[in-house]
Amino acid sequence: MRPGAVVVVSGVDVDVVVIGAGQAGLSTAYHLRRLGVSFVVLDGADGPGGAWASRPPTLTMAKVHGVFDLPGVRRAAAAGEDSAPASEVVGRYYAGYERRFDLPVLRPVRVTSVESLDDGRLLVRAADGRTWSARAVANATGTWTRPHWPYYPGASTFHGRQLHSSQYRGPSSFAGQRVIVVGGGHSAAHVLSEVADVAASVTWVTRRPPEFRYDEFSPEVGRAVIADVEARVRAGLPPLSVVAVTGLGYTEVVREAMAKGVLNPRPMFTRLVPGGVEFPDGTVAEADVIVWATGFRAALGHLAPLHLREPGGGVRMDGTRVVRDPRVHLVGYGPSASTVGANRAGREAALEIKELLESSLPGATAA
Repeated sequence: MRPGAVVVVSGVDVDVVVIGAGQAGLSTAYHLRRLGVSFVVLDGADGPGGAWASRPPTLTMAKVHGVFDLPGVRRAAAAGEDSAPASEVVGRYYAGYERRFDLPVLRPVRVTSVESLDDGRLLVRAADGRTWSARAVANATGTWTRPHWPYYPGASTFHGRQLHSSQYRGPSSFAGQRVIVVGGGHSAAHVLSEVADVAASVTWVTRRPPEFRYDEFSPEVGRAVIADVEARVRAGLPPLSVVAVTGLGYTEVVREAMAKGVLNPRPMFTRLVPGGVEFPDGTVAEADVIVWATGFRAALGHLAPLHLREPGGGVRMDGTRVVRDPRVHLVGYGPSASTVGANRAGREAALEIKELLESSLPGATAA
């Protein structure tokens, strides 16, 4: 028996459980369907759309970098779509995709753990008590459900409001307030570009000087970025944030923020004080609200019972396959955490899982 293995006497048996129904999960499901593999998709959200469904209504299609087509069908853009919220447009697209290919998506199903069974299968547990046993798991949970809140001294003393950019729903609640936005990515630029119209003052703070990219994001640049991220995950290190690798592109949102004169970064403050933040030189910027646009971390907590992490803190990968447990594939993690990469990774994961199921391996190799 594998160390830490458990025995289960009930549940649904399938070949593969796909966790998450965003782009990475749907791409994987599409290719598993084409390969004739038995699978189910468990999605923790109330409806289709993945992380897009949680984006603020002010993030319109004109402001997004683009929605990459899911495999097998191109998204037909509707007239006047640029002014529509991306959350609604993508939600409809994903919902139609699930219906078109008859993908077995169950929701809302919040997966709480994935464990080893004594027969070499994997046990997937949900918060509502349901279980599934599978020969392989394709994890496509992304990062949206795990926003990163960095700690700075004095955080509990600040008298104003603090929120993560994932909680941002539009500029109206910031009217007449002094706002500090922390972070050097596109989420920060989006908040700045909108809040600037209504706030009494806006201050942009970044941990390191932002690197603006004015050149075209060519295929060659894309391949170099993917190679950089892939090298880290092959070494078992946590993947870097997207902006840390790509820089801040000259998008519609960035151009709008520049035009309003709010992309003037200050270096990171050292502490929060009751009325604002204090910088290394002792100066204080007064604030009523702090928006932490500080990114996300991979949502992998439910995989903790499998002990997949390396000493470096990351998960060592070989393609989409986890080196410590080849039954587990991470899609939308590391080099595949992008709109282009997620589709490719879904196909790769499905093919590798098909090969695993057809092999003589009863389960994972020894860690």
